[in-house]
Parts: sequence; structure tokens; C-alpha cells
Amino acid sequence: MALPSLVKQEKFLVIALAAVGISFLTEHAILEAGKTASVIAAAALICVIILASTRVAHHAEILAHKVGDPYGTMILTLSAVAVEVLILAIMMRTTTSPTLVRDTIYSAVMLDINGILGLAALLGGLRHGEQPYNDDSSRTYSVMILTAMGISMMVPEFIPAAKWHYYSAFTIGAMIALYTLFLRMQVGTHSYFFSYSYPRSGQPSGKPTPHEEAEKESSALSIAVILAGVLIIGFLAEFMSAFLNTGLEGSGAPPALMAVTVAVISAAPEILTALRAALKNRMQSVVNIAMGASLSTVILTVPVMEGIALYTGQPFIMAMTPVQTVMVVITLVVAAINLNDGQTNAIEGMTHFVLFATFIMLTLLGL
Repeated sequence: MALPSLVKQEKFLVIALAAVGISFLTEHAILEAGKTASVIAAAALICVIILASTRVAHHAEILAHKVGDPYGTMILTLSAVAVEVLILAIMMRTTTSPTLVRDTIYSAVMLDINGILGLAALLGGLRHGEQPYNDDSSRTYSVMILTAMGISMMVPEFIPAAKWHYYSAFTIGAMIALYTLFLRMQVGTHSYFFSYSYPRSGQPSGKPTPHEEAEKESSALSIAVILAGVLIIGFLAEFMSAFLNTGLEGSGAPPALMAVTVAVISAAPEILTALRAALKNRMQSVVNIAMGASLSTVILTVPVMEGIALYTGQPFIMAMTPVQTVMVVITLVVAAINLNDGQTNAIEGMTHFVLFATFIMLTLLGL
């Protein structure tokens, strides 16, 4: 691909790279200008990060189409989790909040299962009625998410402070063991759990299909863009964190606002991908994206951040609040009931979307 054409195609990443340079040159001036300027700068960088992450997700989708499910959605969710972990690790260096990691993981699960899955099932159900998928995948995801969150975010409430590092080390080992077995099952003998055979429409259109478009793209180029995109997002997150901390200091903003911001940034590309899949009546992709992203967020973010805690000697507060625990339990119970018959509909989507609205209300109330 010619360089001018590549630059035009990746204009969002070019904008993001320019934003890195501008932020580097103006950081001190913006911070000295006060809270309003810092909030505006942080909001602008959040928008740029989301734009850049859409390009990362686009190339992850290209690789996904090349390899097919379940590998495809695994690539997409892992790229999103990589962005989330990177932003979290950077923000932890500048924030004093001991609950940022916990609140981010909780927010991501609420956004993925109730927000993405709920909205996709609602809109897809209104357009197509009942939408089929492989119910083996939903049951596997649900029990894995419940186990991972129970071990890493519910049980810590009962661990004495003097022994946190022992349980933290155990949690790292448990998450690695869970994900290793899950990954072996997902790409090995049980890969059929996470795929669904859709009938062909038989009505060819003049436009190329996503698979045909993916074949035209270079895998090496997609991998290079993903790596470059994640690196650029990391630099942007550094500046965004500094601006956000200054802008929100003493503002009375909800304590979990920064956590929700990180969750939205990492999930933004997945939202668009899942909605497109639902409107095309491909609910299996939605289930893999929403539930897979939730599982990846918990099972991969926890060991990385727990490892940082052990290295620095400063424990994070990982135990969820009673309100968070109740919301997670309700969400997973509703998901287990809704996703047990191999078909979704608008009513099931609406139940999750109402839970997502409840999460937003609780966040605004500071709970």
C-alpha cells in the first residue's frame, strides 16, 4: 500500500500521533491554566483515544475475519484488554485512588454484559426477532466470569490486611490457571462451543463482504498498526491521566468516574462491532464479544495489576462494595437465565439494558 493511501486510511492514528506531540509541548501550560483547561484537554484526549482504538479494533477485526471464530473474537477482546491494562497501569502511577482497578473491572463487566449485550440484543431483537447463537458459549463464559470475579473481587473482603500478599499471589496463580485451561478449550477440542454456523443468504450483492475485504488487507500491516496504535494510546493515556487528575481534583465528581472512563475507552470499538453484528443477525459474535471481553477483563487484568501491587508493596482494594456485589450477582443470574436456550430477543436485551441504566444511576449517586 502506498504511503499517502496508508496515511489517509489511518488518519485517526495520525491525528492521535499529532495529539501526542501537542500534549507533550503544552502539558505544563494546560496544567497551569487550571481545572477547566485540564478537563477540556482530558475530554479531547479521550475522544482521540477512542478514535485511535477504533483503528486498533478494525485491524483486529481484519485478523479475526482471516482466522475465523473463536480466534477472531479472541483477538478483538484481547486487543481491547491490552488497551485497558495499559491505561490502568499508567493511571495508577498518577492517581491516589486505591479502588481504581476494582472499579474499572466492575464498570467493564457492567458495560460489556449489560450495555453491549443488552443494547445489541434489544436492537437485534427488534429487527430480527429471536436471534440464534451457540448456548454452550454463554454457559461457559458465565460460569468462568462468576468464578473469576468471586475469587478475585468477592472473597478478598474476608482476607485480613496483614495477609493480603499471600492471597494476592494465589489470585494471580488461579487466574493464570483458569485462563490457560479456558484458552486451550477455546482454541482446541471445544472450539465449537464458541462458533455458530449461519445459513448463507444466497443473494449476492455488489458490495464486498467483510471476509472479502479482510482478504485484501495484509496481516503484517494489521499487526503493525495494532502495535503502533496501542503504543500511541499509551502515550495519550499518560497525558489524559494527568489532565483528568488535575481537572477533577476537589470537583465533587463521582469517585468511580475515572474507572468508568477507562472502561468506556477500552469498550468503545467493541460496542460498534457488536451492534453491527446484532443488526446483521449474527448474535454469536455479540455473545463472544460481550461475554469474552468481560471474562478477559477480569481474568487478565487482575493478575497484571495484582502483580504490580506485589512488586510495589502497595495493595489495591479489590473487594467489591455490597452494591457492586449485588449488581454483579443480579447481572450474572439474569445472563444465565437469558442465555440458556440458544436464542435472544428484545425482552432479554431490555432486561440487561435496564440493569446497565441502573449501573449508571448508581455511579452518578456515588455508589
